[in-house]
Order: sequence, then structure tokens, then C-alpha cells
Amino acid sequence: MKYFVSTGEPSGEASAIALAQAIRANDPEAEFEGIGSTAMRAHGFTLWRDHTGWASMGPAAAIPRIPKLLDAMLRTAAHIVVSKPDLVVLVDFGVFNLRLANQLRRLRYEGPILDLFPPGAWLDDEKKARQVSAVCVPVTAFAHQYDFYRSLGCRIEFFGHPLTSRYAMRPLRPAPPADGGVVALLPGSRGGELRRHLPALAAAYRTLQARRPGLRGVFGAADSRAMQTIEAAIARERLSNVEIAPGVTAALENADGAWVASGTAVLETALIGVPAVAIYVIPPALIWYGRRMVKHRFITLPNLVLGREVVPELLQERASPEGLATALGALMNDPSQQYEDFLEFRKALGPPDALERCARYAVELARASDSRRR
Repeated sequence: MKYFVSTGEPSGEASAIALAQAIRANDPEAEFEGIGSTAMRAHGFTLWRDHTGWASMGPAAAIPRIPKLLDAMLRTAAHIVVSKPDLVVLVDFGVFNLRLANQLRRLRYEGPILDLFPPGAWLDDEKKARQVSAVCVPVTAFAHQYDFYRSLGCRIEFFGHPLTSRYAMRPLRPAPPADGGVVALLPGSRGGELRRHLPALAAAYRTLQARRPGLRGVFGAADSRAMQTIEAAIARERLSNVEIAPGVTAALENADGAWVASGTAVLETALIGVPAVAIYVIPPALIWYGRRMVKHRFITLPNLVLGREVVPELLQERASPEGLATALGALMNDPSQQYEDFLEFRKALGPPDALERCARYAVELARASDSRRR
């Protein structure tokens, strides 16, 4: 079967690759095309469009990108109608992908469209839920969103979180030496995240290093562009005893703790079992918009799923060098309680074979589509 997969940023791309690998176990001759970047190409995708630079922080940053994204969406829809894949898979990047799905239906595309991680998981937006289920087969990673869609009579599937099985929970490690240890610094992948988080993380690292002279740091770079930005920040901030690893998992490999930009990286860190403190800083102009959109007390996934602060969230002015260093230092000294919370979080995400079940479902949709055309 032929699969077209649309992503908009590195975290979605990683999920797309994981799903493709699981699909191949059920459909060895599967052909993949889609919107992604170098990682998807390296894993056997034919790249239809490169999404590098598409993601943005907030509506103001998104406005200049609208003409380019609109053109890409319209061309992608036309391409899909002509190429007739057996299944279209949308991965996160909700605004773009929902418009793509709507455009496909306007063009009378009748093939199945699977929406992995449909938008608004924690916003309980009835209008958005009905829009998504009208044009896609939503597959949520969260029981909460599944229950909400079902309460509205909307179609939705739930197998558990598909990334759970991708990360092995390491055994609880003893605290590192009081004067040392390794910390992962995960500033995010978007340009705005890097600009705002790198100075804060550099200052926090220096503060913690003053308390732990033998401390080592490992930055996680999402892609080549992020690596260049981090290299420049290390030189500018004159950081010592630091290195850069290609991606979140590599940065966490030997870490005794991590500062993590809120997002998918917090999920990965928790699933691996590394002590974590979350950071997120947005422009002051976006604070009102963010508070209007997000009604929940928390923003990081472990806290949202468990309903309590498992991962300390240091947002905006709370993301001070002292605050970040103190919070992570305390977890490095005693990681046991957070580790137990991470075990509970992993169980709450559903069965460990969620990815495989999701892949089998995707192949079933593709085969049914292929049979109808024949």
C-alpha cells in the first residue's frame, strides 16, 4: 500500500517514523511519501515537501508563514488527489493538517484520512472535535480526549499512546556525586524556543555548575539548524564542559537530570525515567493569548495526565537561573519520588503495544481503501 504522511515539526516527524516502522511489520512492501525533513527521508520516505521552518510560537509569528503554508497545503491536496495513496496520515500540526483534510474533502477525495494526535487534546473544544471527526478518523493518544469525543457522539479511536513502547524505562539510578553529574539541556526545536530558552538554560547551567564543579552538560539538538544555533550559544555564553547530542534521546542517555522545554521532549524524558524540570518562555504579548487558550493548571503531559505536579513547571519569570538550578538539583539529589510518578504516568498512557495496534489499524484502513478502488 501507499501512505502519505503529513508532519509540521520534528516531534511529529519522529512519531511518523515510528508509525511507519510499525506499519512495515504488517505491510512489508509499504511505500511512504510525505511532508517532513531529513529524518523522514533517511527512513525511506519520499519527501514531497520539507517542513523546516514551518513551526512557530504563537499567532504573531505564524502570520508571515501563512501564504507559504497555504500554498503548500493546496498543492499537497491536489497532489494527493492525483497520486491516490491508500491512506493519508496527519500527525499533529493541527491547523495545517485540519485544513488539508478539509481541502481534500472539498476536492471529493474519498480515501481514508487518519489523524494521529488530533488537535485540542486538553481544550475540550466541541466545535473542533466535530470538525475533525467529520473529515478524518481521529486516533487519540489520551483516554481523556477519547471520552470527550465519545460524549459528543463523534468518531474516534484510542489504542493508548503510540510512543510508550519506543522508550525503555531505565532502572532508578542513585544520586550522582554531590559535586558532579550530567544534565541534559533540551531547549526545544522551534526558532522562538531556541532564542528564548538557550539564554535561560545557559544561566541555569552556570548556576548549577557553581554548586557542582564537576557538572557536565549535554544539549539536545533537534536538527542541523538547531545544532548551529546551540553551538553559537555555547560560544557566546562561554559554557564549559558541555557538548551537543543529535536529538532528545541521545542527550538523555547518560543524564542524571534534565531541563526540558515543554512539549514532546517532556514525554520522552518521563518515559525514559530521567529526573526532569520543565521550562517554557513565550513573548509577553502572547501571555494573554495563552491564558485564554489554556484553562488547565498545568501544561506538561505528565502533570496533565496525572492531575498533579509531577514535573516542576518553571514558566516565564519563574524560569530564573536560581529557580531552575534549585529545582533540578533537588531532583538529582533524590530522584525516587518523581521516578515512581513516571512509572504511574507510563501506566496511565495505556498498553505498551499501542503503536503496534495503531499500525495494524492504519494498514486495515489502507487495505480497505485499496480493495474499494479495485
